[in-house]
Amino acid sequence: MQQPATYPADTSADFLPLKGIDHMELYVGNAKQAAYFYRRAFGMALIAYCGPETGTRDRVSYVVEQNHIRFVLTTPLHPESVMAGQILRHGDGVKSIALTVEDASAAYRETTRRGGLSVAPPTIVRDDSGEVRLASIATYGHTIHTFVERANYRGAFLPGFIEVPGPDRLAEPTGLLHIDHTVGNVGLGEMNKWVEFYERVMGFSLYQTFDDHDISTEYSSLMSKVVSNGTGWIKFPINEPAQGRRKSQIDEYLEAHRGPGVQHIALATDDIVFAVSQLAQRGVEFLKVPPAYYDDLPRRVGPIQEPLTRLADLGILVDRDEDGYLLQIFTQPVQDRPTLFFEIIQRKGCRGFGKGNFKALFESIEREQARRGNL
Repeated sequence: MQQPATYPADTSADFLPLKGIDHMELYVGNAKQAAYFYRRAFGMALIAYCGPETGTRDRVSYVVEQNHIRFVLTTPLHPESVMAGQILRHGDGVKSIALTVEDASAAYRETTRRGGLSVAPPTIVRDDSGEVRLASIATYGHTIHTFVERANYRGAFLPGFIEVPGPDRLAEPTGLLHIDHTVGNVGLGEMNKWVEFYERVMGFSLYQTFDDHDISTEYSSLMSKVVSNGTGWIKFPINEPAQGRRKSQIDEYLEAHRGPGVQHIALATDDIVFAVSQLAQRGVEFLKVPPAYYDDLPRRVGPIQEPLTRLADLGILVDRDEDGYLLQIFTQPVQDRPTLFFEIIQRKGCRGFGKGNFKALFESIEREQARRGNL
């Protein structure tokens, strides 16, 4: 596992202005089938493709999109490749969290100067639709950040991909809008090192902290810190396990994933009841909390606009902070290993991460761990 280097902190103005999450690339065992799943279950549209037909000989990639959410699903064509080895080790999961920047060369230069480990130096790729500049650095495990400079590109995704003309008849939108945050799991004692990495190398700041008193059950607990970029548009919670009587969900993830990686992706919506109803109808499976969770909900969170009975039917959780409230729900893992899953979240002013739901959520996760024999 790559360890962050130690360098002096930089206190200058934002040296890494990020415009948002450009896309997330997932390495998967069968990209064609994964693309069908995300189109059919999540309502994402197929917009671009690369593979042998486009001159790419070592892999195939399908790009699926809904509003500002874009996933690249990639499968290697050669079993001896590095990519194939990573899929064998980790299973299906996130390889790259790609970030849109105005200047990829400057982003690469500034982050590597502060201790970021180079994965790919700045490279320009071109086709008839223009050019894109790309560069990448390493973060926890085999996860990387790719800087994407695409102001001079008019194509559907990136040079080397062909556009898939729409509309996608398989995809029916589910109301998912953008990526709210992504969560990384790291080993015991590694959380603070990676928080410092994001602060030093990428100019992020500490946004929120949760300790084992906030996130614990009778059997297990974990620690979490949230880092955010200067605009607050990009947030990365980072989790590590804490001591408990039994194996925590982070321990289970690290064991199944064979090391650190992205635990879940939070997808934002402005109508969670509609989104979750649609996802459930299409076969997406969600964690459930006991009905008793809703008995105390009005007293705990105060008035909300959504019908309580409908939230209970769907298993949607609610929490409130001083700025408003949020609604959230978590899927089961979307592959056979208990690793990557998704959160669906709707914010109504709340800037937190559902601290009031941690106990109910983690007890629900522990019930699933027990079913798998991993608690």
